[in-house]
Amino acid sequence: MKARKKPVVIECFQLGVDDIPDWFMDRVSTNQNVLHNIDMDLRTGSASITTLEGTMRADFGDYVIQGVKGEQYPCKADIFEATYEKVPE
Repeated sequence: MKARKKPVVIECFQLGVDDIPDWFMDRVSTNQNVLHNIDMDLRTGSASITTLEGTMRADFGDYVIQGVKGEQYPCKADIFEATYEKVPE
C-alpha cells in the first residue's frame, strides 16, 4: 500500500531569522522552551524545545513548527524546504 500525507497548513518560523511568534514565546514563559544566546548578527544560538518525544534542540536557522494539535518541534532547514512549501498569509 502507498499513502500520501494530507495537506495541512502549519505555523512555523526560522529560528534567528524570523520574528519569534507568540505561540513559541508562551512556552518560553513557562520554561517548556528555552532560548540559548540567539545572536542575529553572529547567526548563532539555539533553543531547547519540549516535544511529544522529549526535549529537542533547534539550532540557528532551523525551523520551528507548530503542528495541528499545538505540538512544537524543530526541523532542519533542508528537510523543511524539501517537505513544505510556504503559503501566502
